Amino acid sequence: MQNDWLYIGLFLVVGALIPTSALVASWIVSPKKPNPIKQSTYECGMETVGENWVQFKAQYYIFALVFLVFDVETVFLFPWAVSLGQLSLFAVVEGIVFILILIAGLVYAWRKGMLEWV
Repeated sequence: MQNDWLYIGLFLVVGALIPTSALVASWIVSPKKPNPIKQSTYECGMETVGENWVQFKAQYYIFALVFLVFDVETVFLFPWAVSLGQLSLFAVVEGIVFILILIAGLVYAWRKGMLEWV
């Protein structure tokens, strides 16, 4: 039992050590001589013209979020589909209910016009 907790502790230590060491190494190696040219806004080698803050339509973000939701749900459905022949009737019905909920969400997003790229 103690040996199992040793692996978990080691995993947590290594999991914290790797990103921390990468951040410390980049801080040590990074140049530290700031000047006005280095701290100016760089955009394609040209000075910015007009306002720096531009409003984007929220529709693009909603479209991306709807895509992300259905993309992540595919990850959940893949193992279920692979082991479909070995599952009990209850698991198959739950998977079908899950798919129906996804279809209802897709129909809702479609009717709200969230899938139109305008």
